[in-house]
Amino acid sequence: MITTVLMIEKPLVPTDTELVTTLHGDEEQSFVVLMQPRGDQDQLLRALDDVALGEFGDAVREPDEPEGEEAVPPAARGLDHSLDALRAAGAEAVGQLVSEHPLDVLASVVAETGADEVVVLTAPHYVEELFHRDWASRARHRVGVPVLRLFAHTE
Repeated sequence: MITTVLMIEKPLVPTDTELVTTLHGDEEQSFVVLMQPRGDQDQLLRALDDVALGEFGDAVREPDEPEGEEAVPPAARGLDHSLDALRAAGAEAVGQLVSEHPLDVLASVVAETGADEVVVLTAPHYVEELFHRDWASRARHRVGVPVLRLFAHTE
């Protein structure tokens, strides 16, 4: 059985579920899902990403999405939805919300579970990726297993 630590920032959509559950063909898979609720600490980076994508309106005003403590309940529902989707696809799945220091939590989960790989499934973060400050780039230097970076879909 292949154990994958899956880092996400929003609930999985069907396309994402299919993508991650078919990465290894017919082999049995087990997922440990780590989801970080949306925080206000990355507002500037999100605004710069919006500018890079030509979405100038979003750069000046953030969409009406909860942040900080208000983001925890929707994130918990999103995590539950994602775990249900993975299980429905035939995989084992457990997960947790990560409030602070996601890479520290990632490193400890990889060590504790003996994970075979890490998959980071997020929206494009051009500014962070340019400077190698995104989760996948930073995780490659900390976890000791292969790290795959995939772009999340929207549906």
